[in-house]
Amino acid sequence: MNLAIRMMVLGPVQTNCFFLINEDTKEVLVIDPADHAQKIIEWMKSENLKPVAILLTHGHFDHIMGVEGIRKEYGIPVYASRDEVDVLAKPQLNVSTMMGAYLSMKADELFADGDVLELAGMKLKVISTPGHTIGSVCFYIEEEKVLISGDTLFEASVGRTDFPTGSSRQLIESIKTRLFILPDDTSVFPGHGGTTSIGYEKLHNPFVY
Repeated sequence: MNLAIRMMVLGPVQTNCFFLINEDTKEVLVIDPADHAQKIIEWMKSENLKPVAILLTHGHFDHIMGVEGIRKEYGIPVYASRDEVDVLAKPQLNVSTMMGAYLSMKADELFADGDVLELAGMKLKVISTPGHTIGSVCFYIEEEKVLISGDTLFEASVGRTDFPTGSSRQLIESIKTRLFILPDDTSVFPGHGGTTSIGYEKLHNPFVY
C-alpha cells in the first residue's frame, strides 16, 4: 500500500485534520474533522477520494465540529474510544459551551487500547493516552512509522490538562510509557502545530520529565 498523508488546518483554534489516503485504492480515513465539513467534502471529491471512516483522537469540540456533515454525506462510521463516550455526549465535557455551542454526538464504533483497526488497507493500532481527556488516544501505523498523536503530544509541547477529565500526571505518564517507547524515527502528526518525531521529543520536549 502507498500511504499519503494530507492535512487541513480548520476551525477556531487551528486544529489539524488529517487524511490518511491509500493511493492504490483512493480510500481515505478522516481523522479529527475539526470544522467546515463542506470544505472537507468538496476537497475529497476534487481528489476523487473514497471516505471509509472518521476516526477521533478525542472528543473536544475543536476536533469534532465537522463530523456530522461528513457522516451524513457519506454514511460512514465514526470511531472513538469507549472511554470518551461521555466527553462526546456532554457539552460541558467537550467544552463546546466555551464557544457558545452545545455539541453532543455518539460514535458508531467504539475501540479500546490495543485494538487494531483494519480500514482502507491500513492497520492502525490504538494507543490509549489519557491525560488531555480521559479517552484520548493516538493512532500508530507501525509499517509506516507514523503516529497520529491528537492533543497528547505536540512539537516541543504537550496538550493542556485543565479541561474536564484532564490530568497532567496522566498525560506525562502516557507520553513516557506509551509513546516514548516507539522507535525514535517515528513521525508524529499532532492535533495542532507542526510535525515532529519521537526521537526529537525525547531529547527536546521540556514538558516531559
